[in-house]
Amino acid sequence: MGIAAAESEFHVLAVDDSIIDRKLIETLLKTSSYQVTAVDSGSKALELLGLCEEDDDDDEQSDSNFPSVSPNNHHHHDLEVNLIITDYCMPGMTGYDLLRKIKESKSLRDIPVVIMSSENEPSRINRCLEDGAEEFFLKPVQLSDVNKLRPHLLKGRSKENQPNIITTMTNMEQNQSADKALNIYHDDMEVVHLEFETL
Repeated sequence: MGIAAAESEFHVLAVDDSIIDRKLIETLLKTSSYQVTAVDSGSKALELLGLCEEDDDDDEQSDSNFPSVSPNNHHHHDLEVNLIITDYCMPGMTGYDLLRKIKESKSLRDIPVVIMSSENEPSRINRCLEDGAEEFFLKPVQLSDVNKLRPHLLKGRSKENQPNIITTMTNMEQNQSADKALNIYHDDMEVVHLEFETL
């Protein structure tokens, strides 16, 4: 199983209201062998992730009439997302608002979030990074930016597998202790055997 096969197991949710930027990030991610679901708003991203947006019901009602931008129109229960990459400036819910909602959710807070923006504003960048964003990319996003996603995806994957790693380590330590005890017992038996022969 090569790197591309391993990376195709990673699913990235891309959020951008600009169709051009959305198609660009989708193409870059697919070129890097990631599975991609792309949506055009933070509220659609939350819907796919299984979080309902109650506050925006009034001004978002017309939005529900539009079909999902995602090529795979699955129910949110089927969607396992390993990383979210979102534009900062979007109408309604900004990328920063989406970041905050994800980090406030017990079930989603461990999903890495990356913010993109065409505006290089240090205060905005710092605020996003301080509130949990893994990276802040300046648009247009490049393939070199997408390559920076791999460590965040692997870190997220290792968090999921951490209990298994701990269990495996504990089992290994127990096996090593048992082996050591058997060796000590075996050595003691040889000493007893030698002492018995000399009598």
